Amino acid sequence: MQILNARFALRATATNLHAWCSPRSRTATTDSKTIDYKPIRSVLVANRGEIAIRVFRACTELGIRSVAIYSEQDRLQMHRQKADESYIVGKGLPPVEAYLSIPEIIRVAKENDVDAVHPGYGLLSERSDFADAVLKAGLRFIGPSPKVVQQMGDKVAARAAAIEAKVPIVAGTDGPITTKEEALEFCKQHGLPVIFKAAFGGGGRGMRVVREMSEVASSFERASSEALGAFGNGSMFIERFIERPRHIEVQLLGDKAGNVVHLYERDCSVQRRHQKVVEIAPAPRLDPETRKRMTDCAVHLARHVGYENAGTVEFLLDDKGNFYFIEVNARLQVEHTITEEVTGIDLVQSQIRVAEGMTLPEMGLTQDKIKAEGFAIQCRVTTEDPANNFQPSTGRIEVFRSGEGMGIRLDSASTYAGAIISPYYDSLLVKVISHAQDLAASAAKMNRALREFRIRGVKTNIPFLLNVLENQKFLNGAVDTYFIDENPQLFMFKASQNRAQKILNYLGQVLVNGPATPLATNIPPSDVKPYIPPVPLDLSPEAIKMQEMTGENTAVKPPKGFKEILTEGGPEAFAKAVRQNKGLLLMDTTFRDAHQSLLATRVRTHDLLAVAPYVAHNLHNLYSLENWGGATFDVALRFLHECPWERLEDMRRMIPNVPFQMLLRGANAVGYTNYPDNVVFEFCDMAVKAGMDIFRVFDSLNYLPNLILGMEAAGKAGGVVEAAISYTGDVSDPNKKKYDLKYYLNLADELVKAGTHVLGIKDMAGLLKPQAAEMLISAIRAKHPAVPIHVHTHDTSGAGVAAMLACARAGADVVDAAVDSMSGLTSQPSLGALVASLQGTPLDTDIPLQTVSEYSAYWEQARTLYGPFECTATMKSGNADVYLNEIPGGQYTNLQFQAFSLGLGSQFEEVKKAYREANLLLGDIIKVTPSSKVVGDFAQFMVQNKLTASEITARAEELSFPKSVVEFFQGAIGIPYGGFPEPLRSKILKDMPRIEGRPGQELPPLDFTKLKQELQENYPGVTDQDVMSAAMYPQVANDFFRIRDKYGPVKHLDTKTFLVGPTVGETIEVKIERGKTLDIKTLAISDEMTAAGEREVFFELNGQLRSVFIRDDQASKEMKIHPKAVKGDKNQVGAPMPGTVLTIKVKEGDKVDKGQPIAVLSAMKMEMIVQAPRAGTIVSVAITNGQKLEGDDLICTIE
Repeated sequence: MQILNARFALRATATNLHAWCSPRSRTATTDSKTIDYKPIRSVLVANRGEIAIRVFRACTELGIRSVAIYSEQDRLQMHRQKADESYIVGKGLPPVEAYLSIPEIIRVAKENDVDAVHPGYGLLSERSDFADAVLKAGLRFIGPSPKVVQQMGDKVAARAAAIEAKVPIVAGTDGPITTKEEALEFCKQHGLPVIFKAAFGGGGRGMRVVREMSEVASSFERASSEALGAFGNGSMFIERFIERPRHIEVQLLGDKAGNVVHLYERDCSVQRRHQKVVEIAPAPRLDPETRKRMTDCAVHLARHVGYENAGTVEFLLDDKGNFYFIEVNARLQVEHTITEEVTGIDLVQSQIRVAEGMTLPEMGLTQDKIKAEGFAIQCRVTTEDPANNFQPSTGRIEVFRSGEGMGIRLDSASTYAGAIISPYYDSLLVKVISHAQDLAASAAKMNRALREFRIRGVKTNIPFLLNVLENQKFLNGAVDTYFIDENPQLFMFKASQNRAQKILNYLGQVLVNGPATPLATNIPPSDVKPYIPPVPLDLSPEAIKMQEMTGENTAVKPPKGFKEILTEGGPEAFAKAVRQNKGLLLMDTTFRDAHQSLLATRVRTHDLLAVAPYVAHNLHNLYSLENWGGATFDVALRFLHECPWERLEDMRRMIPNVPFQMLLRGANAVGYTNYPDNVVFEFCDMAVKAGMDIFRVFDSLNYLPNLILGMEAAGKAGGVVEAAISYTGDVSDPNKKKYDLKYYLNLADELVKAGTHVLGIKDMAGLLKPQAAEMLISAIRAKHPAVPIHVHTHDTSGAGVAAMLACARAGADVVDAAVDSMSGLTSQPSLGALVASLQGTPLDTDIPLQTVSEYSAYWEQARTLYGPFECTATMKSGNADVYLNEIPGGQYTNLQFQAFSLGLGSQFEEVKKAYREANLLLGDIIKVTPSSKVVGDFAQFMVQNKLTASEITARAEELSFPKSVVEFFQGAIGIPYGGFPEPLRSKILKDMPRIEGRPGQELPPLDFTKLKQELQENYPGVTDQDVMSAAMYPQVANDFFRIRDKYGPVKHLDTKTFLVGPTVGETIEVKIERGKTLDIKTLAISDEMTAAGEREVFFELNGQLRSVFIRDDQASKEMKIHPKAVKGDKNQVGAPMPGTVLTIKVKEGDKVDKGQPIAVLSAMKMEMIVQAPRAGTIVSVAITNGQKLEGDDLICTIE
């Protein structure tokens, strides 16, 4: 308290010293006017935010005590902390009304020994009754006299004064009008266009331009309503609208002695919705003669009305140099800052000195001494979303980092991490002011400063401001009020990535609510960081210099492989080289089918890319790397929250020398359903462009029409066509006659005839015994000696290595294998075992066993990260009973997981038996995805309902079968070899429709352009690859887009962190791109929940404290929280912005047309009509009048 008293004593001394040095308590006579000087000791600012702080700073420099007022909603705002004292006003009143309560403000001033009141701008600053009340209370008003405030605040009276002073004006109403009928009458008499303006306020509130007579009434009502809400009076002023003007305003300063000077002008032409966005001082490219006439008119008008203190006269300037009076702002302007910068004059201190009684000459402010130096620009950074029609953005500022440096000034208030941006007040966040010798240099400083800003948690208009600053017309100073409207490129934004904060939100989500992807077992991911085997480094001078610059080592270029042959000679040359290769070639399945079989397809790009350089350098002579397609596509989207296309491109970048192979399900592409033909062709084309080389094309029923469509699509895209025959049965068993050797040879003939480059044998269940392998491959090789043969199998029985060696000796060119630590069980045979078995033989793979060992060591450690999906939790060894049940490898482990999760673990043997029975009931079909799913669903249906095969046959007409079984019998995935079993098919389908021929041939082409437009409504940044993902998996892709928008590039997290989150106290590194690494330390999770059911999670990001609020899904179930509209659900209408519900236009049961008003919201003094996005019926209305909404809160549901 002693320190505080000493501080005030020091300020009082400064004030008295200044008063003694000045003409203290003197009576000066100027032009027959007596002026008393009386020092001001304390100032109350009847305002909030940055302008309040601006005045407090001026007071502090003058040694004057500052007093703040604040509403209940503003109790945490910075302006009350910047003042020497602060007091609440309007307790119990709504947010804006608290600052409009004149009696309350006067009470606070009187009770706390205040000398003077500064109104700031907005709120009560142009209310003459407020100025009058201040004076009548014995206080001083820092501004014009009440009479002048009233005269200049009334646009009609101001207009009359301008006419008297012979200042040019435009046609307008003689007085304020209050009805739409008066507005219509004026428009009919004077014509259109016209502009409506609030008669008792400015700042663009209540302003509308009307060009059509049919819009006059509605525009008047909306403008009047806005004016009433902003200024307490809905009266309007109308005048003719001048096309293409520049908006120029002259800054004035007058004293009590009648002296008036101008401080030059500002160009405020860059406006949106009649609100200034960017201001420049002085106005560029303004003719000096026009400037003189304009400033002379402004000074003359001010003298004519007896203006004192600071004020602005605004003009419209047309392209011929004619200017017209608009209005007088009898207050300080938001953009006063740039005038201060170019003139060096502190306008706020000048205001206070004038209120004390000092004259302009005494302050050294005569016109001849006021000069404008250089150019200053002010940008208003607002919490508005420019990509969403500048809708207000409210909430908590999670991150705030400002742009500073030479020539930059910041005027702000709530600009710090943790600040709450409410919907109750203006959206202005910070004013950024640049000053330099010329306009271009000033714009460059501003551009640099804005780019330094980092604001997270709320949207800002910074992207829009940057576009303005880089526009050539702006840089040339050639702007008018149409500038924004006529430059649509200003609204083309590169979305802020906000990666760090999004990743923190993901980590917080996992910490509060648990894993974001379902975990299948209780085995936790290990803490191990897999050792990545090194690759040779480039030690050339150029590489060393690059390392010094980037801090990263550069690997030497990997050796050439088959990819180069394919690139240079095309698919035919590639196939020829494969056929001519002397040893056995191998395809490594570790990057796809191995982890699909063993780890539920959950291996992430993060761990694939870590070992990719080693593969490129040491396994360059592989036939191919199987790394894409099949189940990896939808699992990446669904569970790993990764884009499969990005994975493919990233792998291609890291492994440029080894061909990539993918699994293409014929006409089903990488989906489980039928697609229009153009989708399959487009998919293959995009895959090749993203880095795919070889398409192993198959059909789950070996149905040729489906298979050949996939072949044609892959071939047209420029890929290597590897048509695959799906193998089942046993060609070495003469008792199995359906799928005999003749069947497979006929299929091979058809595929070779169709133009396949490579012939594949796809043994999904691992049924190909060594003897059968020798028979099958020998027979095909004899018929087709020039065609490469590639064999794929699974090692479920344990005989995989033997079978593949038999294939090799019988003439196969390529067989599949997985690296040792990812082989066996339902995966592929061991890569190391095949390499070792063939060393020193004519079929030597030419792959060093030590290389395989190093590669395997990495995966042995990496596999432990995926404990939650480890198949060995339930499957301890291979099982030769696969020859009986014929369950495909990948499906075997999935069925076992499902059985355990359903409590049927002890009945898995029953499931396997049922699988065999189901297969026979279906006609003994080929079992590959998706046909294998049909058999699996059928089997589980039988076990759960305790049905035998005979009971199924007997009761088929009364049972409700799984959807996949019904669709199979309808022909949805094609026609099985030998046809559908009767009478079972007829009993199940009854009178349901049947599909004849290829299922997809009747589907109309997909309109990709339309699909992209629909996606862009919710996700503006979607790529063509995203569109294709949505074409394959509509709902899965939509969920992925939503998660990507919310959580960012989670693929950069290490696997343990991604799955279960970090531990408190743990520090992790997240490399989001080259040269950009995030150091994240988890500090704490709050035990307390907010009213919205959220917990605060604290982090340290690169040494700075950050926190995020995460809704506790479990705990918040017991709380009443307004539902959110589901993004992408076209039936749900969400609040486009936070705000208060003013009017509800519909009720439950109403029929609405597209575009029909549903509700009216108000936020930050702006009203918005929420329109129906589609025609339909209102099913439910989730809001009430007066309710406060957050962004995306559910308003109603339409069907």
